[in-house]
Amino acid sequence: MAFSSPSSSPSAPSTKPVYGTFSAPTVADLNAAEDGGESGLLPSSAGNAAAATTGADHDGDLVTAAEDQDLRRGLEQRHLSMLGIAGAIGTGLFLGLGGAVQGAGPLGALLAYATVGLVVCAVQFALGETAALLPVTGSFVRHAEFFVDPALGFAIGWNLVYGNILSIPAEITAICVLFSYWFDPVEEISPAVWIVVFIVLTAAVGFAFIRVFGEIEFVFAIVKIVLVVFLIILGLVINLGGIPGTERIGFRYWKNPGPFVELVPIASGDWGRFLAYWSVMTGAVFSFAGVESIAMAAAEARNPRRAIPRACKRVFARIVIFYILAVLIVGMLVASDDARLGDASGTAAQSPFVIAASAAGIRAIPSVVNAVVITSAWSASNQSLLSGTRVLYGLALKRQAPRIFLRTTSWGTPYVCVGLFAFFMLLSFMSLSNGALTVFFWLVDLTAAGVLVSWCTILLNHIRLKLGMRRQNIPASRLPWNNSWTFYSSCVSLVMCILILFTSGFTVFTKGNWDAAKFVSSYLDIPLVLGAYLIWKFVKKTKIAPLDSIPLLAALDQVDLYPDMPEPKQTGWLRTVSWIWN
Repeated sequence: MAFSSPSSSPSAPSTKPVYGTFSAPTVADLNAAEDGGESGLLPSSAGNAAAATTGADHDGDLVTAAEDQDLRRGLEQRHLSMLGIAGAIGTGLFLGLGGAVQGAGPLGALLAYATVGLVVCAVQFALGETAALLPVTGSFVRHAEFFVDPALGFAIGWNLVYGNILSIPAEITAICVLFSYWFDPVEEISPAVWIVVFIVLTAAVGFAFIRVFGEIEFVFAIVKIVLVVFLIILGLVINLGGIPGTERIGFRYWKNPGPFVELVPIASGDWGRFLAYWSVMTGAVFSFAGVESIAMAAAEARNPRRAIPRACKRVFARIVIFYILAVLIVGMLVASDDARLGDASGTAAQSPFVIAASAAGIRAIPSVVNAVVITSAWSASNQSLLSGTRVLYGLALKRQAPRIFLRTTSWGTPYVCVGLFAFFMLLSFMSLSNGALTVFFWLVDLTAAGVLVSWCTILLNHIRLKLGMRRQNIPASRLPWNNSWTFYSSCVSLVMCILILFTSGFTVFTKGNWDAAKFVSSYLDIPLVLGAYLIWKFVKKTKIAPLDSIPLLAALDQVDLYPDMPEPKQTGWLRTVSWIWN
């Protein structure tokens, strides 16, 4: 295995044009950067013309020579689009929709998911516009430093690293629970076997060439889309009485027990129904979690300024359609007061689609759903590994993490970052002990609000981008991708995200409902991020970037000097199915 590091290169310097530099870097340049360049690459003191005007001049805010030379652009537009779909379609859709209908009723759940879907739309468009301008490793973490404050990038970055490090063993633990649907964990196969297998598989994907990850997630996304479409059609057939021996259901459950559920015993009447809707909306946020990951590896994507906006725009439409249709069908299939929706097994048994299919006498559905949910859990662990390692690499570029995390293999994988995450995968073995498992999931709960924190950051970055362009009298048409209405949608959605963040655990403040674990999962991430922000700001004495001094012209110059390559026409079988991601 051949490795490269910030201070050595395995081959001759690249002569291709690179994003973020006006000339190809030399080994001497990289060695000089290792010795003390602020950007993590080409120090301005080296006299390099590129450093004076691009990445090094802005502490590596623009795409740097290191990530362009050491990483590999192996992700295509179809990978990015399907990456977003694979990240958002998971246990929240296959297993969690029943809980939403149980909590708010069929219409309440539908409205909750529609509301969050609009917020996701704003987040995706905001991410697309900023990532098209700055397609950097770490995405919105480094955008936060460029548009807002270096201390914010530090706080959000380490929050994501911490959250992803814990989420991978959590997903592997969930896989063990899912396998128990088929195998008795004591008499058949020990959970330790599944833990070892999936640690090895996840680590192997992490160390592999980025295209391997892209192809695996591409296949997973196709499988999920096929299953979602199948379950929606099957649910509609069952509802209309198309299965022999079953009667037509229609909107029976919307009439009795009704379209809404009251949040008893906290409140009743219209206020109780509204609170039930709001409680489900906070849960819906985490069902959509993962859509923001499509830009994390932007520096490893081909034609990122074209591919990322396309992915953001199209992924949003498909995911919202899937979720809205799925919630509608589930609300028609199962009554909100059905006791089976409260199944806490964590397997396919709690899926409303499985409940409806079992009632219709279709026996194969539970195993199919369980199998796809297992792939969803593994897909989630792969995406957490990609997001976490690329954020850590970006932090190292900014000298906010040890420089050793910049080391990459000859095929462009940041192997030290992956190695750190692989080590923490061993936390999965805590699931073999009941006491340790309780502590482990308590730690995971600390990062539960991280999704909303990330969305708030994406929206804030975008607002600052638009305000900065207005202040500097730069026409918005110069952006690689621009929409006239997104500034307003970002402002409204930012307010919504902050409101949801601060009210996500409102039930613990009502009489007789205090729950320490829920309070921690809902709110502890806020002081963690705020504390990290204040510490870095105090130590490094950072300042919020004035709107008129954000180096937007330098970023736009990169766009003009290094446009995306012409897009080849798709041929063969890909052309016939490309409508899924195009």
